[in-house]
Amino acid sequence: MSQTVMIHDLIEAVKDEVIAWRRYLHKYPELSFQEEKTAQFVYEKLQTFGELEISRPTKTSIMARLIGQQPGKVIALRADMDALPIEEENDFDFVSQNSGVMHACGHDGHTAMLLGTAKIFTQIKEQIKGEVRFLFQHAEELPPGGAQEMVKAGALDGVDMIIGTHLLSTLPLGKIGLGYGPIMAGADTFNITLVGKGGHASQPELTVDPIAIGTQVVSNLQHIVSRYRDAQEALVISVTQFHGGSAINVIPSKVSIGGSVRSFNPQLQVEIPNYIERIVKGITEAHGATYDFDYQFGYAPIINDEEVTRLMDETVCEVFGEESREILKPIMGSEDFSAFQEVVPGTYIGIGARNEEKGIIYPHHHPKFTVDEQALHNGVKLYVHGTLKMLNLTY
Repeated sequence: MSQTVMIHDLIEAVKDEVIAWRRYLHKYPELSFQEEKTAQFVYEKLQTFGELEISRPTKTSIMARLIGQQPGKVIALRADMDALPIEEENDFDFVSQNSGVMHACGHDGHTAMLLGTAKIFTQIKEQIKGEVRFLFQHAEELPPGGAQEMVKAGALDGVDMIIGTHLLSTLPLGKIGLGYGPIMAGADTFNITLVGKGGHASQPELTVDPIAIGTQVVSNLQHIVSRYRDAQEALVISVTQFHGGSAINVIPSKVSIGGSVRSFNPQLQVEIPNYIERIVKGITEAHGATYDFDYQFGYAPIINDEEVTRLMDETVCEVFGEESREILKPIMGSEDFSAFQEVVPGTYIGIGARNEEKGIIYPHHHPKFTVDEQALHNGVKLYVHGTLKMLNLTY
């Protein structure tokens, strides 16, 4: 039996197990930083494979190391495991049994794919030169995120490259989405409290109206995008909250404004808080009000490494065919896989999971979100063949 046939057979053999694992995980989702039963399920499955050094970098994450017989590169593969605070509206047999919690982003599939990949590699350990490291990450959905915690715990020590994947309901089944350079934005949040002087609505001249001041702040924040920065540089500043007042005939003493900032440029990400505060400071001082400004840096942009992406690009063409290859446009969504890429070269890849004929059309974070489970098989194939290519092994 040729090595190529052997790998193909191993991938086929694990297909049904991967689907079963995904369905189990979908049925019992857990929120970010609460993935205790999920992590235990992963830990116990990995133990049954043998050949792995298994540890817990954090309370609800798992790391498994498969160390080959000879020295070589260390390739890390990552899957996120957490679910979302959403009430599921699907009607299949394995809907969420945890009220108000749902795998509405595909992380159940990511975890199952990586388990399947780990099982396959334990069966060819004697042929591996180097190490394959499997990272089952907690808390992708909730900043500050689990990736940075795993990095601090040493999960990437000695790693040469890392691969991350995401099942995409926006990409048709059979397509594999690649991107060179920036593909997902950095995401930060801000909160502004404007403090004025409240009073009766009939006598605004006796007040310092924080609502009137706040509307000017909101309006002027848009000048950062339209007037302060190069028009060709992607930047989004969205005010998403404006709270103030409790009675129709009362001007309140304060209001709060919150929002989101998205960009691809790490340097710009650092500069934006200064722009925002300068606007807030100028407007409030002009009207005799004061302010409190809080800016929280979230996830950094995902910037795919050129060489790692090229290797995965070659893998896609060789394994799935050039017609399956899709070059993705950058999006303003964010992901904490960037925390891994800040330490080692890596690439983040989309796996098509949409199937309109089956009604699998709902977007991520929707209560009817699901994936075509054939995409799980494609994910395992991509992980296995891509890792082998990075280890300089040809099958």
